[in-house]
Amino acid sequence: MTAFHTNPLFARLESAERVLVAGAGGGFDIYAGLPVALSLLHQGKDVRLANLSFSALEGLPLDAWLAPDVAVITPETALHQAYFPERTLAQWLDLHHYPSTVHAFTRVGVQPLRAAYRALIERYDIDAVVLVDGGTDILMRGDETGLGTPEEDLTSVAALAGIDVPERLVVSVGFGIDAYHGVSHGLVLENIAALERDGACLGAFSVSRTTREGALFVDAVAHAQEHTPQHPSIVNGSIAAAVQGAFGDVQFTSRTRGSELFINPLMTLCFAFELEGLARHCLYLDRIENTHLMRQVSSAIELFREEISPRPPRRIPH
Repeated sequence: MTAFHTNPLFARLESAERVLVAGAGGGFDIYAGLPVALSLLHQGKDVRLANLSFSALEGLPLDAWLAPDVAVITPETALHQAYFPERTLAQWLDLHHYPSTVHAFTRVGVQPLRAAYRALIERYDIDAVVLVDGGTDILMRGDETGLGTPEEDLTSVAALAGIDVPERLVVSVGFGIDAYHGVSHGLVLENIAALERDGACLGAFSVSRTTREGALFVDAVAHAQEHTPQHPSIVNGSIAAAVQGAFGDVQFTSRTRGSELFINPLMTLCFAFELEGLARHCLYLDRIENTHLMRQVSSAIELFREEISPRPPRRIPH
């Protein structure tokens, strides 16, 4: 049992020497994992970064591929597109003199993604994986009225659920952000409570700009917004705004024009879970197990949804 003054997530990672921190849902998700990754680096651990990518990786040369469906992105990787979060992050890491390689997974189904994860884990002899979601839709069981955008997140969960690694953990940061995609955060809290009862919840902690890692996260998000002006991350922009004390309808990108935001301190919270327990609570994970394409994942979720009566949204009464 962990002492009260000890962070349970980092206590679980204390004996790990080589940790993979990976973005679960594509896009800029790996940025949401930066505070954890940087903290582990500052503890002297060997940390590798990866992200399920929305970038056009097929344009990369053959020597950029570590294995099928996983590419090695560095600050010098050819910029063949404007939207390339993995390369932008590699450049920021290099600016701050951190190891600057970011691995990018192609957007595929569970079976090829698991093979890609396994190749990466074996190449670096990884003994712990932290899967990070910017937002909370990774916590959706599947029977909620709104699931957000679960395809990539739960494909990542399913892929790692089938790999034997000493520690497999999940971190969700950005409570409230997925309301835009129809997620009921009353149901998110209900799901977290169920994971707590199951022994799979490791509690929560906040990202603070008074910490070195929090300040660096804010800087990394600002760097990404500057270098991806046409498509900045709403999720990480919201988290970074909350870390800096913003509140309410704080507009930081034209992408949210016409939407009323509710930036608030809860967005800085990092909820941590055991991946095995989270996978066990997903009601359709077996339906996507044998997928090879992301559209097969989407179809399997849609078929599952046709067979159930969704739980209605829950209002948070305060």
